[in-house]
Amino acid sequence: MVDPVAALCNYNVLEVIFSYLELDDLSHCSQVCKSWNLFLNDENSDVWRWHCLNKLPKEALKSDLLSSVSTYKTKLRAYFHAWSPNDCSRNVYIKPNGFTLHRNPVAQSTDAARGKIGFRHGRHAWEVIWEGPLGTVAVIGISTKEAVLQCHGYVALLGSDDQSWGWNLVENHLLHNGDMQGSYPLLNNAPKYQVGERIRIILDCDDNTLSFEKNYEFLGVAFRGLPDKKLYPTVSAVYGNTEVSMVYLGTPMDG
Repeated sequence: MVDPVAALCNYNVLEVIFSYLELDDLSHCSQVCKSWNLFLNDENSDVWRWHCLNKLPKEALKSDLLSSVSTYKTKLRAYFHAWSPNDCSRNVYIKPNGFTLHRNPVAQSTDAARGKIGFRHGRHAWEVIWEGPLGTVAVIGISTKEAVLQCHGYVALLGSDDQSWGWNLVENHLLHNGDMQGSYPLLNNAPKYQVGERIRIILDCDDNTLSFEKNYEFLGVAFRGLPDKKLYPTVSAVYGNTEVSMVYLGTPMDG
């Protein structure tokens, strides 16, 4: 029989040791044995709390931006999937909270940004919140690394080539390869996006589809036949000083 005091000491010792390890090391540790796996599967343990508080910007933790990810581990995962400061237009910068992009007021330019991590396998979901004016064109969706992130004029950049797929929130149109692929969602008098609403984007790499949800209502499959390539969360914007946040949620829940 295991001494409960010894078990508690072992737990506390592991907690201290794991708090000093890098995240890749923790992933390896979870595969060492069943007890370590169970220990690290507690997504609100002090280990994940310590890493979350030490790696995430305080601005993000104090806001309600991460309200859709309830545990320390999922907040940390969302941070590592956020917008990439190294993969965006020169007219875009990532705010100190780490999750929100800001488009500078540059005339006659359309500017885009991609997430840090792309996906080729599995099912993935993330939320996009447009927190400023949409302007004449505001597109959310996905792209490969080959899609361009800046161009002259005010256009639907995301969806303008064969490397990107997007939903223009202003006109409720789907865009790919420079063509309008139809209206979306397929509803009579579909309401337009309202600034601040959370849109959930669902990428199914196994079924090669892209879908959207708004206000927890599934809007249907938007794109089918996506390529077997790494695909990244992407947005393109034209309005000066507009801001867009993105929070990775992980595997979507069915139903």
